[in-house]
Amino acid sequence: MFNKEFSVNEWTLPYTFEFQDRPVSWGVAGEGEPLVLVHGTPWSSFNFRHLIDELSRGYRVYFFDLLGYGQSDKSDADVSLGIQNQLLGALIEHWQLVSPYIVGHDFGGATVLRNHILDKRHYNKLVLIDPVALSPWGSPFFKHIEQHEAAFAGVPDYIHAAIVEAYIKTAAHQVLPAETIEGILAPWLGEQGKPAFYRQIAQADSTFTDEFQARFDEVCSPLLILWGEQDQWIPCEQAYQLQSKIAGAKLVTVPDTGHLVIEEAPERLATEIRAFLQG
Repeated sequence: MFNKEFSVNEWTLPYTFEFQDRPVSWGVAGEGEPLVLVHGTPWSSFNFRHLIDELSRGYRVYFFDLLGYGQSDKSDADVSLGIQNQLLGALIEHWQLVSPYIVGHDFGGATVLRNHILDKRHYNKLVLIDPVALSPWGSPFFKHIEQHEAAFAGVPDYIHAAIVEAYIKTAAHQVLPAETIEGILAPWLGEQGKPAFYRQIAQADSTFTDEFQARFDEVCSPLLILWGEQDQWIPCEQAYQLQSKIAGAKLVTVPDTGHLVIEEAPERLATEIRAFLQG
């Protein structure tokens, strides 16, 4: 069962942090050692609600929406991976955390790696879930939007909603419940949400992962890699490639799940994460 404040229909992040004059929404749940969750694209902290519910029974779980995502600032500004690791570091300072545990999914994984390797932020243990980590990356859809961002941002609202829904469905191996699709779509609709969706894709660039491709030997915290075996966005083969580049990394693949494994198998993920953190 969900805690009331984290129910699907009432997803609201109660706190605001000002980062470079831009409001960032965040929340916290549970008691225990600190654990930070970092979401990816086109997701938000909403997609961590199952893991928050599970992991807050034993950990103090911090979560937030990246710049340009969810309930955070969606102004016409930098929402690239180049700024998200800076935001992560600022939030950890704001929360006064010292070497917390951290979990990153998709772009959140790249953000965690940038913060750990490039910014030299130490974490007690790292968990990466289907991360964007190995260059080059970027689908034909990404590249097309990069070239035609303004045209996409100007499509009628109903066509935009259909594009986003069709796109997010390809991230899952299982059929997503209607309320899950609704929750993912909500931040990307309306006057601010529609251009924000195309903006974050247009600003996606593998140069931000190129910066740490030769530096995986600098990962100095124990690492668990979790991967959906049927991931069509980032094939599972990359999980083994990433593991081979980081000494001592543990890999667990999750059957019958895709890139959106955080929605498809949250209880399995929570079990693996708990065992890793406590081991």
